[in-house]
Amino acid sequence: MKFTSSSFFLVLTGIIFIVLSACGSSDKKTVTTKQSAGGANRQMSMRVDAYVVTPTMISEKIEVPGTLIANEATEIHPEISGRIVRLNVAEGKFVSKGALLAKIYDGDLQAQLQKLQVQLDLANTNEQRSAQLLKIQGISKADYDASLLNVSNIKADIDITRANISKTEIRAPFSGKMGLKNISPGAYVTPSTVLATIQQVDRLKLDFTVPEKYSSQITSGKIVSFTSENSGKTYTANVSAIESSITETTRTLMVRAVVQNKDAALIPGSFAKVILKFDPDPNALMIPSQAILPQARGKKVITYDAGIAKFVDVTTGIRDSARVQILSGLKPGDTIVITGLLSVRPESKIQIARVVNRK
Repeated sequence: MKFTSSSFFLVLTGIIFIVLSACGSSDKKTVTTKQSAGGANRQMSMRVDAYVVTPTMISEKIEVPGTLIANEATEIHPEISGRIVRLNVAEGKFVSKGALLAKIYDGDLQAQLQKLQVQLDLANTNEQRSAQLLKIQGISKADYDASLLNVSNIKADIDITRANISKTEIRAPFSGKMGLKNISPGAYVTPSTVLATIQQVDRLKLDFTVPEKYSSQITSGKIVSFTSENSGKTYTANVSAIESSITETTRTLMVRAVVQNKDAALIPGSFAKVILKFDPDPNALMIPSQAILPQARGKKVITYDAGIAKFVDVTTGIRDSARVQILSGLKPGDTIVITGLLSVRPESKIQIARVVNRK
């Protein structure tokens, strides 16, 4: 069989095409093999450090602002309008309950009282005459009743006048320390006028607020300690009353305590730093603070579950320089991831390289 030159050229071209195709297939296999190897590398478990959640005893202490107030405090107002004829406000001095602080002019009331007393004498005389005439049926029972009613009306007017006279005397409502006076003798005052203030400073109270989360731990009789800006000493107070509800705007609970110490450095209105210590919690779950992943809504931690990374929502409580308390989301014995947090993905494979502070 004879081959022409054109036939020979076609056979040679076919051989070259087959060789090139074989080389291309080999290159594709090589690339596919490399890609598979790279994928296998990506599927390898990431090595991380872990921490085992263990119950720990903690003693919680918080500081909240407070204000010192007098046991009793009020403004001194007159009950009626009039001119001050005597002023006995001893500024900055202690006064006893019932002490006369000021006197309002009462000459008109005294004159009215004398007039009524004269009218009462005359009314009594008429009533006695009417009683005698009634016995002999000289007048009717209605006439006698009218004279008796007149006596009663005059007596009532006298009582009213005497009450008004007593209102011209302004007295201390309780024993306490007087403030600065706001008027002078001869001033015309009305019930809205503030003559001075009086405070019972021999016994002080302490008002402070507690965050809502601690409200259940504040009870009557609890002892709290505080410091004042006016003194470097530490004082104690006994919780005497608790507000019936939580303030919605601040989510806090108002508490009032009675100060146990007497010190001239403690002045009503002063700022106080209240220190609250709560009972130790032997089962608190404390984890390293770097294990917390802040989220747009809430916080998460990564747990180790049979080689798989699980992202768990948690609620945190108090914290210190290196740890934070977990209130919900974890339980004792859970293993959490504390390194490589930004590289770990949900449901990815992880491998523990080292357990930190395991107890």
